[in-house]
Amino acid sequence: MESTSTPLSQPPDQVLTDIAHYVYHYEIRSPLALERARLALLDALGCAMETLSSAECPSFIGPFVTGCTIQRGFRLPGTALELDPVKGAFDMAVLIRYLDHNDAFTGAEWGHPSDNVGAILAVADWLSRNPSEASSDVAPPRTMRTVLAALVKAYEIQGCFQIANAFNAVGLDHVVLVKVASAAVISWLIGLTEIQAVDAISQAWMDGHPLRVYRHGNNTGPRKGWAGGDACMRAVQLALFTRSGQPGALTVLSAPRWGFYDAIFRGKPFALPRPFATWVVENTLFKLVPAEAHALTAIEAIMKLGQVLQERAVDLDKDVCRIAVRTHAAACLIIDKPGPLNNAADRDHCMQYILAVTLLKGAPPDSCDYSDNSPWASDCRVEQLRRKIDISESEQYTIDYLDEEKRSMASALTVVFADGSRTEEIAVEYPLGSPKHPGTRKAVEEKIRQNLGFIFSSEETEQIINAISTEDETPVHNFVDILWRGTHSS
Repeated sequence: MESTSTPLSQPPDQVLTDIAHYVYHYEIRSPLALERARLALLDALGCAMETLSSAECPSFIGPFVTGCTIQRGFRLPGTALELDPVKGAFDMAVLIRYLDHNDAFTGAEWGHPSDNVGAILAVADWLSRNPSEASSDVAPPRTMRTVLAALVKAYEIQGCFQIANAFNAVGLDHVVLVKVASAAVISWLIGLTEIQAVDAISQAWMDGHPLRVYRHGNNTGPRKGWAGGDACMRAVQLALFTRSGQPGALTVLSAPRWGFYDAIFRGKPFALPRPFATWVVENTLFKLVPAEAHALTAIEAIMKLGQVLQERAVDLDKDVCRIAVRTHAAACLIIDKPGPLNNAADRDHCMQYILAVTLLKGAPPDSCDYSDNSPWASDCRVEQLRRKIDISESEQYTIDYLDEEKRSMASALTVVFADGSRTEEIAVEYPLGSPKHPGTRKAVEEKIRQNLGFIFSSEETEQIINAISTEDETPVHNFVDILWRGTHSS
């Protein structure tokens, strides 16, 4: 492979060329992967509409400069906004992610592959309205089939890195992988050559990477809801910089001292136990409850325990001494959170709060239950129950969680009573939404309709759902126009 932009005094890091080769040459032949991609896109759009309808919808959606309009820009679904593809990627991804209701993928690293939809849809729609912006004959057709292919590949890149590489162990947030995956597929969409794509991917690795600090302890805050959008925005920007002629750094990973491995990853090269294909999108978890994904099995378990306690007429204050939760290490690290909770972002990353609210209301939490204005946020019963919930790691659950084939998310709960007696332990291994759960497909379709219904009529919702097929050659802008709320010119 020869570069017109970066001198090849030594070959590029193999990881960079592997990613680019996959994006540019892998042919997606799995019907399951394309159908899962279709569901994932609709689910992401539904999550975005849920955010738009919420009081939590961030105020920074829209152009950087108030009143600025872009002709033939990206038409942000559910709004009348028309944006440049950089800000459009940010806004789309923020709307998808903000309420913590979009899909998830687990491993040594945790993340949300549908964050990438922000970059993919914004750029694909912009290119569909402006074909001359694609810089070469390399660019694929600007169709919804291409969007699904880009989604499969972004999921695969992000997820394959997540399997065995713990960015959290060096303090980095998982959205570094959104930036890399989106930079790779956006390079393809805008028609960069394959070596230019290597440059753009190297730029993504070279970039400054966010710390996980905004997801933990007293620093937990709303940035976790827009971090994916920030990564999408930067990925689009870096791909466009590369198109303008900016070279990359071909040994950005392996360079002694200054490369990613030595400077950030403690001298360890990446482990990629699977070749890039379509496995990740086929094994991604859909979230049916707006809660941090590692709490989902515990929510189902405490719902079952709640029925037992109700049948026994248990007084939660007087009769319950302790609620013991056994789970895997990832849940313990991310959402075992005692002490004060300062905002909605804090609450939806607190297993104790999530379980207490679920037990008290007799139903899983809704996104509004985390708000500062929610009655649960100031309910003394929630705080009393939080103090009674004891979370511990089960080593076997951690092993099963990291097992590439098993991919369990198990939690087991027991209620210990004041008299020393206890309930039988209730364990849930795979939550509704897991690809291993038989009820997932139907539940996801119901969620999609419910969330799209926050903005669209039932007729419009069905039109949106039926507008995407796995072999869809519909121009992207025709599909996005169905979702846009602005005035359509003739």
